[in-house]
Amino acid sequence: MLTLDDGTEIWYAHQSSINVSVGQKVTTGDVIGRVGATGNVTGAHLHMEVHTAGGGSLDPLAWLQSKGLTPEPRRTRRSPLLIPGGPDGDPPTSGLPVCGNFAPLPESRGPPGSLTQYMTSLRKLGSSDLEVFPLALGGNVFGWTADQDTSFAVLDAYTAAGGNFIDTADSYSAWVDGNSGGESETVLGQWLAARGNRDDVVLATKVSQHPEYPGLSAANIKAAADASLRRLGTDHIDLYYTHFDKPEVPVEEIVGALDELVRAGKVRHIAASNISAERLAASLDFSDREGLARYVAIQPHYNLVSRDTYEGGLRDLAERAGLAAVPYYALAVGFLTGKYRPGATVDSPRAGGAARHLETERGRRVLAALDEIAGAHDAPVATVALAWLAAQPTVAAPIASARTVEQLPALLGVAELTLSEDEVRRLTQASA
Repeated sequence: MLTLDDGTEIWYAHQSSINVSVGQKVTTGDVIGRVGATGNVTGAHLHMEVHTAGGGSLDPLAWLQSKGLTPEPRRTRRSPLLIPGGPDGDPPTSGLPVCGNFAPLPESRGPPGSLTQYMTSLRKLGSSDLEVFPLALGGNVFGWTADQDTSFAVLDAYTAAGGNFIDTADSYSAWVDGNSGGESETVLGQWLAARGNRDDVVLATKVSQHPEYPGLSAANIKAAADASLRRLGTDHIDLYYTHFDKPEVPVEEIVGALDELVRAGKVRHIAASNISAERLAASLDFSDREGLARYVAIQPHYNLVSRDTYEGGLRDLAERAGLAAVPYYALAVGFLTGKYRPGATVDSPRAGGAARHLETERGRRVLAALDEIAGAHDAPVATVALAWLAAQPTVAAPIASARTVEQLPALLGVAELTLSEDEVRRLTQASA
C-alpha cells in the first residue's frame, strides 16, 4: 500500500508469481509497492485499488486521469505489469502507477537496464497476421544451459517486459549428452501450462533435425508437428519452420505437407530456415501457382560479422516476396555482446566459437565501432548490435537467447534503441 500526502491509499495486488526486478521475486497474495522520494512507486501488480482518506474508493483509471495521466492500452491480455524502476528495485525518479490492462506512457519508462513494462510497437511478420515484439527470445538454452526454474524466470521476465515472440525447434537440445531432443519444447510447454498465457505468445518451432524425426518428407513433417504439439501442450503452432532444407525432397512435397498442417489448424503460418535462394524461390512459386500455404518468414544466419550468409540473392528474394527475416546467431554466439576481449576468459559453452572473431581484422573493427556507438547511447554493446540488425531491410526481429534473467535487459533494449543513419552506416562499413 502507498499513502499519498492527501491521505489517498493506493493498494497493489497481483495474481501470480512474477519478476519485479532482477533478483527479486514476489508470490501470490503479497501487496507490492514502494514509495520513492518523489512519491512514485516501484513494484509490480495486476490489480490496483484507490481508497480515499474518507474511506471511499475511486475507479483507478478515473483517479489516474484526475491526475492528468492517460494510460495506454496494453497489446496483450494477461501478461504481468512492471512499474518503472531500477534494475535493483530502487525507486524511480519519475513514473506513475499502472492498473489492470493499462501501462505507463513511454516517457515514464524505467532507466536503461531495468526490466520495465512499456508499450512497444509490435512488428508485423511479413504477410501474416502475426504481430511480434522486436526481439525473438531464443529457446535453445531451455533444458540445456538453463534448467527449468531458470528458464521459467527468463520467460517470465521477457513477457513481463512486453515480449511475445518465442523461438525454439524440435531438436533442441539433442546435442547435449543425455538429451534426446525436444527438451526446449517440453520446458516451454510446461511454462505455458503454468502461466496460462498461450494466447499471448507467438510460438515458433522447427522441423527436420530431431533424431527421431529427421528430414522433410511429407510423412515426417506431419509426425514431427504432432510430436511438437504434444511437447508444447498446445493445439497449434503459430510459425512452423523447415529447420534445414533437404534438397533431395521436392519442394512440392514439403509445401504440400505444410499446407495440410495449416488447413488442419495445427499450424497458422509457415517459414523456412537454412535454405538457398533457388529452393526458396521454387517453394514460393509452387505455393502461388497452386494456391497453397506460402512462407511468410525466413530465418537466416545473419549478424554484423556474418553478412554474406543473408545479404545478396537471398535477402533480395525475401524483400521482393514480402518475407520477414528473423535472424539467428544475431549476436554471433556471444561475440557481439562485447564480453570477448583480448585476454578475457568467458564462461560459456560457446566461448571458442565466439572468441575466434577476435582474430580477424573485421571482428576488431566491429567491436571498436560498437564500443563507440554504445558509449554515445549509454547502452550495452549487445543492444547496439541488435539495433543494427533491426535496422536492416526485411528484418522483423532478431533472435537472441538468455541463460539468466540478468542477461535479458541488454537484449530487450533493442525495442527502445533506434540508431541514426550515420551510426548504421558506420557499423555497416566496419563490418564490410
